[in-house]
Amino acid sequence: MHDLFSDEYFMQLALSEAQIAAEAGEIPVGAIVVCQHRVIAKAYNQTERLKDVTAHAEILAITSASEYLGGKYLKDCTLYVTLEPCVMCAGALYWSQIGRIVYGISDPKRGFSTIKQPLLHPKTKVDFGVLEPEITRLLKNFFLKLRT
Repeated sequence: MHDLFSDEYFMQLALSEAQIAAEAGEIPVGAIVVCQHRVIAKAYNQTERLKDVTAHAEILAITSASEYLGGKYLKDCTLYVTLEPCVMCAGALYWSQIGRIVYGISDPKRGFSTIKQPLLHPKTKVDFGVLEPEITRLLKNFFLKLRT
């Protein structure tokens, strides 16, 4: 059990969203947005279900959080996402001016950190590696099943 309001606690909630994605046949990525220790949005990848290449967990969570707050800026919010956001999602996170991003595992092929120039808002703080073993296991198992 993780302390309430810890990065591990909130990442566990994002991991639960990723598990929903996996069960639905989606790439298992989950995201939640937290504002003042309160979950205001949660989402998982839905690109297959919605037939929309932009329906990444992060994009859906940003949209939901913005709707909840009644504004487009998420300066006082933290996004917890199981996999490092891609370049598309990093762009959306830039424009939302998200205050902080915490991701579980890096994506060396498509993650935003593979790009040499900064893609996030200069005031955005980034942390990673939270629940890395659990998230790695979920993704590896998903792709292993997909290939057999």
